[in-house]
Order: sequence, then structure tokens, then C-alpha cells
Amino acid sequence: MADGTDRQQPLSEEQIGERLGAIARGWSHPLRSPLLRTPADEGLDYEDVTFPSQDGVPLEAWFIPCTGSDRLVIANHPMMFNRYGCPTHLEPWRSFGTASGNTFEVDYVADYRILHEAGYNVLTYDERNFGLSGIGNGGLNSGGRHQGRDVIGSLLYARGREDLKHMAIGLFSRCNGANANLYAIHTQPRHFDDVRCLLLCQPLSIRSIMTRELEQMGLADRVDQLEREIQLVASVTFDQMSPNLWARSVKTPAFVYQVHDDVLTTPADVQATFDAIPIAQKKLHWIQDTTLRWDGYLEFQRRPAPMLAWLDEYMA
Repeated sequence: MADGTDRQQPLSEEQIGERLGAIARGWSHPLRSPLLRTPADEGLDYEDVTFPSQDGVPLEAWFIPCTGSDRLVIANHPMMFNRYGCPTHLEPWRSFGTASGNTFEVDYVADYRILHEAGYNVLTYDERNFGLSGIGNGGLNSGGRHQGRDVIGSLLYARGREDLKHMAIGLFSRCNGANANLYAIHTQPRHFDDVRCLLLCQPLSIRSIMTRELEQMGLADRVDQLEREIQLVASVTFDQMSPNLWARSVKTPAFVYQVHDDVLTTPADVQATFDAIPIAQKKLHWIQDTTLRWDGYLEFQRRPAPMLAWLDEYMA
């Protein structure tokens, strides 16, 4: 008969503090990931280009031309990813997704081929602190706030380049990149007056993902403590990183899509972001039959029709 001595002992306050501190440090200084593919791997001609963020951080990018087209899609990426995607089938990046089952590669280069074949020029860039782009804000994470300047930098580059400045522009922004887009719209809306439409893949409140992570660790009552640890490292609170607030400033037609049962967040969080968008020209597309967030990142290349229809409607 078991005497219970082999049961897991509860964590001490010191151990809990150490775990929360490690989460805060890891989130505040996320890993960079390498670029394993280029558009040439999908048979696409492209240019390696670089341009400054709004505050001068150098951003590395690909421009994929589509001869005869006057439509441009500007794409960015989630945290820790880059314009290629993320090699979460390889260590150490695989460990990032082990607990949630997101341990397969996300390759965005196929997305660019689909966009090209549909008649779009593509500009896609590494956000600051990721991929091959420069370091900004001490390399600190911000839930997309600092990267909002990168979104604006990409628009300034497109409008200042002779062969692009007259093109219709749509923005394809994913996760941290979607947050960055929303923050830039909220704080500097004038830069988006002539943007035709948005594709927002899985915008995410940092409070939501951190709450879910702590729940899975049996530390659901420590959200406020973790928030304080993150603030001590990165100088931001959870409420300062909420796309649910920033979405209130959106005046551009917006297509939002999300894995409904994503174990890293809740449907209510994305629903709140969508509901906050104050215009009628919006759509929320739920991805069903999976709990894996990475399936959401690959949805466009698997079933692009709804997103292409949105782009076609507003960029014709």
C-alpha cells in the first residue's frame, strides 16, 4: 500500500519565485531563429532589401515582384519567428512548443508563392530583434509595441520606393506582428489612411497566454506575481500589451482568424479583439478541429480561399 511519500511535493515560495523569474526572463528576451528557406525554394524571383524602422532600427526583408500587378501585400511574423517562419521541428526552438504540441516547422515561404500566384507583390521583413534585423529597445519583448514602429517603417519604405509607391497596400500580420499592427494603428493612425485591408492572424493578449501557461503549471493564482516579474525586466504590464484595447482604433477592413481551441489562449480573448473593431467591414474566421496554434499559422497555405477573397474584395 502506498504511503504517499512519492507524491510530488508542493513548490516552496522560493521555487515558485524562481520559476516565475525564469518565465519572465525568457519571454522578455526571446530566441532568434534562423532563416532556413528563401523564396527561391518556391521558384520565386526576389530581392534582398533593407530599410529602417520608423526609429531607425535596420530591418532585413525580401521583396517578391509580380510583373504587371499594382497590388502589394506586406507581411510580418510572430514572436521568435522571422519572415521564413520558424524551425520548431529543431532544437532549441522545438522546446519552445513542446508543452503545447507545437513541435513542427512553420514555413511561410509557401504563403508568398500563393500570394504571388494570386497576383500580389510581396514585401516581408524580419521584425526588430528577430531573424536578421537589428536590435532595438535593448532586445526586449513588448507584446508588439516596439514592433509597431517596424510596421510603419515598412509602409514608409513602400511609399518611398518608386516602383511601389502607387500600389494598393494590404497588411498580412501574424500574432506578435498582428499586435504590432494594431498598436501602430492605435498610436499613429495617419499612416494607415490608404491601407486597403488587414489580415490579422491570431492576435494575442499577453495576459491570456501567460494565464494559460500558469494554469497548466498549477500556478493559476500567480498571474499578478508573474506580471510584476515581467514588468521588472521589460518595463511593461499585461494591460499595456492588450490588442483588445488597440483594436478600437481600427478603421481598415479587417479579417481576423484564429484556432478556436488553441491551448495557448482562449476564444474569448480573440473574440474581444474582434468585437473591439468598431467598423462593419470585418470578419472573424475560426479554425476548428485542432488545439495547435501552429495550425493557425499554416491555415493560409492550406486553405487560402477566404483570405484571398478578402484581399481581392478590398484591393481590386
